[in-house]
Amino acid sequence: MRHRWLVVALIVAAMVPLSAQRRRGGGFRMGGFVPIPAAVPYDAKFSIVRLWYANYPGWSYDYPDMEQHLNLILPELTAITPSPHGGTVLKMDDPELMKFPLAYLSEPGYWYPSETEVAGLRTYIDKGGFLIVDDFHFQDEWNVFEVAMMRVLPKARIVRLDISHPIFNTFFAIKTLDVPYPGRMGQQGLMGEFYGIYENNDPTKRLSVVINYNMDIGDYMEHSAEGVYAVDPTNEAYKFGINYLLYGMTR
Repeated sequence: MRHRWLVVALIVAAMVPLSAQRRRGGGFRMGGFVPIPAAVPYDAKFSIVRLWYANYPGWSYDYPDMEQHLNLILPELTAITPSPHGGTVLKMDDPELMKFPLAYLSEPGYWYPSETEVAGLRTYIDKGGFLIVDDFHFQDEWNVFEVAMMRVLPKARIVRLDISHPIFNTFFAIKTLDVPYPGRMGQQGLMGEFYGIYENNDPTKRLSVVINYNMDIGDYMEHSAEGVYAVDPTNEAYKFGINYLLYGMTR
């Protein structure tokens, strides 16, 4: 039944005027400078924070389509009422970040944080913030991400997650982690891998960070209204996203 509801929600998402969203968001994969969108007012309702970083527009990829499509689905499936403003974009050293329980980092293979950004994100995670890392692949991108992450959490151990982890059963019972990367690379066999960092490196405690490697759930959600990708992996991307949100909100 939940699978059917998700498909219905994808049809609802098709009603969103995507061209208007893209003009506002500017999150195309065309390179160049992408300005930070104007801050939306904090209203104490659920909102995903997208993290900004300098020198590469990857932070903006799939924005704001991903957030808006996910916000359409959340009230159909859960008791969460998203903010009508949609998602927001903040720098990692912005004190406003502490008001939001969930943060999303896109394209960390090009992420070179400043010292103040490192300190801000470390404080955010230490105070209970939950970080979702998405949309990167290949060893060189992993290496860049790992160096930056170790600056944020110098003692952290990044561990591979398997299907038994509670995050994959928080709302949807995800049956397999064998989900292809969207598009041509997935068709050629590139499959997602899922990693995490536990609070205090203690597997009996919560995950502080979940990492989608060789995966891009944001891209699946962005294009869900257009039928660019197959329905099954698109639905799985929403399941991962909703499970991550509910896990982060409840732990």
